[in-house]
Amino acid sequence: MQNETVFEVEERGGLLLHQGVIRVPYTWAAGAVASKFYVGLRNRKIYGIRCRMCNIVLVPPKKTCHQCFSDLSEWVEVSDEGTLQTFTVVHYSEPELHPMKAPFAYGIIKLDGADTGMTHLVGEADLKALREGMRLKAVFEEKPKGNYLDIKYFKPMKGAR
Repeated sequence: MQNETVFEVEERGGLLLHQGVIRVPYTWAAGAVASKFYVGLRNRKIYGIRCRMCNIVLVPPKKTCHQCFSDLSEWVEVSDEGTLQTFTVVHYSEPELHPMKAPFAYGIIKLDGADTGMTHLVGEADLKALREGMRLKAVFEEKPKGNYLDIKYFKPMKGAR
């Protein structure tokens, strides 16, 4: 990765416009919870974490329950199949932000065994045929690396309506 800064000045209508892009290389620790989740994805498994007080499974996992604020530590494997809860179709390309070329869809998918939905890409889909309640299945990268995009996208299951 290059540490590159792009900066341009343009005069328009008597005003100077400063337009720039700053690229900042960084390193961050994912933390214990996200690290375990990402290691699972690297092994093509999706893990959630159960709240013993609320008896809900959060996917992606969190360190603290968003309902009762209990510390969470009970890991459970959930299915790679789930239900599309909602979605949006993106019609413009932003190569530095979007991992897919437009048009494509982002969806919230509630995996079987989970009580919360995870936001992810929807691929191999007729975007006009997407609908809430559609069954989807995770498609993993050929060589997972241990990050959120190890799930390449979710695709409609055969016969999904």
